[in-house]
Amino acid sequence: MKTVKDVSAITGISIRALRYYDEIGLLKPTEFTDSGYRLYDNKALEKLQEIMFFRELDIPLEEIKKIMDNPNYDKEQILLTQKTLLEHKRNRLNGIIELITDTMKGVNTMSFEAFNDEEKQKILDHTLQCMSKEALEKQIQTYGSIEKYRAYLASGFSKEQAFADVFRWYGGKQKTMEAILQANDNGEELKQEQDENANIYRQFMAAKESADENAQKAAVEHLAENYKKMFHLDNARNILLDLADEYLKFPKLAEVTDNQFGRGCSEYVAYSIQKYYGVFH
Repeated sequence: MKTVKDVSAITGISIRALRYYDEIGLLKPTEFTDSGYRLYDNKALEKLQEIMFFRELDIPLEEIKKIMDNPNYDKEQILLTQKTLLEHKRNRLNGIIELITDTMKGVNTMSFEAFNDEEKQKILDHTLQCMSKEALEKQIQTYGSIEKYRAYLASGFSKEQAFADVFRWYGGKQKTMEAILQANDNGEELKQEQDENANIYRQFMAAKESADENAQKAAVEHLAENYKKMFHLDNARNILLDLADEYLKFPKLAEVTDNQFGRGCSEYVAYSIQKYYGVFH
């Protein structure tokens, strides 16, 4: 048996809160001493742990009591649901932490300077180099020639959002150009990173087939590290979330990936990225 003081020390929940839990019938002591002190056994501590999980999800005490008093309350199913929700919360917090890290580095995602024509051409060169052979061939078929596809990409620079996206990835114009020039100078390294990207997508498909969440998480982490190398980024969060959006919004882009790696690959990669960063639309 544990005293209320012992339970408070173990869990970090104040003695006052534990008394309140007793008052509202959320967590009753197992018994009282002759002097009227509350005592809790292991079963009571297990229930308190479940309550703490609910509190981590910001569920009001009144709602927790209703859930736990329900005669159909399934402890194992509730724990599984809590685990899933807490993982989502953790991932969302991880994303926020990364955004704070970017901000501390001086990344400004709200303003940008214009690129000149020469810089635009270098960015276009880099974009085409980073595409897989299969994806590039598909776009050439769609637009009729590489020149027409290049013109389509160039038209994107007339939109402020295109600049804003690039700036979010790199954290400013200077870092953008430094990274792109560095990448353009090393074609062999880029080819290795493209091949690694293909391996990672196969890793995603293996995780999809086995429904292995740990393998799914590892694939996103692997993809993030490879994108950092491929695009010379400090943080791959923004570019991967943009990739996920592109897969979900543009069926033609998704089709290219699915044709290369298997049906449903693009959607699985997109949702895996969003799940990892705790961002859902």
